[in-house]
Amino acid sequence: MLSIIIPTFNSAATLGKTIKSMRKNDMDVFDIMVVDGGSDDLSATIGASMGASVFTTQPGRGQQLAFGAIKAIENGATWLLFVHGDSILPDGATEIITDFINNPKNINRAGYFKLSFSDDSANAARVAEWANWRAETFGLPYGDQGFLISANFYKKLGGFKPELDLMEDVDMAMRVGKKNFVQLEGKIETSAEKYVRDGWVLRPLKNILCLLLYLGGAGQKTIKGIYK
Repeated sequence: MLSIIIPTFNSAATLGKTIKSMRKNDMDVFDIMVVDGGSDDLSATIGASMGASVFTTQPGRGQQLAFGAIKAIENGATWLLFVHGDSILPDGATEIITDFINNPKNINRAGYFKLSFSDDSANAARVAEWANWRAETFGLPYGDQGFLISANFYKKLGGFKPELDLMEDVDMAMRVGKKNFVQLEGKIETSAEKYVRDGWVLRPLKNILCLLLYLGGAGQKTIKGIYK
């Protein structure tokens, strides 16, 4: 059993496309779960209208992801796929995911997709290329690249930390370890909205600064102040 866990916060503009990409890939056989962080838009309503199970928590991706994983495992999930609410899975995702799951070598590994953006510009391609290089070179894929893991390995690692509103993906990736990551076939497409809004130079620089601050032991308040 695979559960797909989607953390959302004011994701109404993109969530429909995210779930549609799953329906397109015949993922109705999987449990799709939206864990909303108290949105003041129609995120929860859209999720429910498209057949997803919807839960509400306090805002904060670490808390939302941890909650979703607990619920999924309680319901019998043996595999977990975490996907952001502004990402679109590639064509053939079901086959890619099931191939990974059916390989016994992957029971203690995690999978992630290559990153692409909903933008055809050279800047978007450059940022995606850097993100994919970071993931492959350092074993640090971010949450917008998707995250596929067995429930047993997830529990062994201790799961997502609820207290981390940001950098929850980096924290988990570091516990997985570079040697235990597998880059999946296909590219996941994530929204370029925040890069278009903040700039294709400034937003990546902010992301790098947040990463360095986190690795240097900075608190969540400091990191969130820069990120937002």
